[in-house]
Amino acid sequence: MEIQNSNTADLSKIFELYRIASKYMASKNQVAWPEFSRDLIVKEIEEQRQWKLIINNTVACVWAIALSDKSIWGAKNEDPSVYVHRIATSPDFRGQKLVKYIVRWADEYCLKNNLNFVRMDTVGVNKGLIGHYQKFGFEHVETKKIAFVDDLPDHYKEGPVCLFEKRVIKQS
Repeated sequence: MEIQNSNTADLSKIFELYRIASKYMASKNQVAWPEFSRDLIVKEIEEQRQWKLIINNTVACVWAIALSDKSIWGAKNEDPSVYVHRIATSPDFRGQKLVKYIVRWADEYCLKNNLNFVRMDTVGVNKGLIGHYQKFGFEHVETKKIAFVDDLPDHYKEGPVCLFEKRVIKQS
């Protein structure tokens, strides 16, 4: 297992995993992701904010990060944090709890970059997903409606947003 930055050669795989994830969300009557713009994903790759987990030379999952997320987190955005977005897992690896590897990676990222929290969000009240994230040490901070969504992907208009955070304990 290896985690590394995605590159432009991964674009078709990233979009494939996003489409699969969106269909899966829709099949579970959850808020599904829209088709994300190529420009957004390319920008994330160029800024080294798009990641992939590779198992046996296969991309098992992808995700993106941000170091600021004011539109979603408001005043809490002032806390030094990494924001994890759009975890999309290949169906071949579903059920293998790959989030634990992403959380471990995010904890290390925070320690290396002097950040205090790993934060995530999900649109809609998905009790299964809330419980899943809590198993990996995340606290469900709040559920809220985002007031200004113009700078966010369209699915943020579809319902309340559940916010999760995990404090990273610095080693002494």
